[in-house]
Amino acid sequence: MTYAVIRTGGKQYRVTPNSVLIVEKLEAEPGSTVTFQDVLAIGGDAGLTLGAPTVAGASITATVLEQKRGEKVIIFKKRRRQNSRRKNGHRQHMTVLRIGDIAAA
Repeated sequence: MTYAVIRTGGKQYRVTPNSVLIVEKLEAEPGSTVTFQDVLAIGGDAGLTLGAPTVAGASITATVLEQKRGEKVIIFKKRRRQNSRRKNGHRQHMTVLRIGDIAAA
């Protein structure tokens, strides 16, 4: 079982071929292909290869399935005895990916 650790959107994800992954929004149309060069580690039957800080020549390809927004998060701030309240909502933009090939140099 081959896997890799990639970095995108300030977060790290462990991915395997043909897995579905939800990441921070990427500027790509649904159906297009994106390539990740920030591969931090590659593991499998042959062992683990760690990067310093990235694995040289390694890349991950993924297909964009859809662009969507996450669940609504309510932000409610209240100052007691001041008659001061504020309520906001936020929905994060997300990209759904299907991981394709894991290429190691």
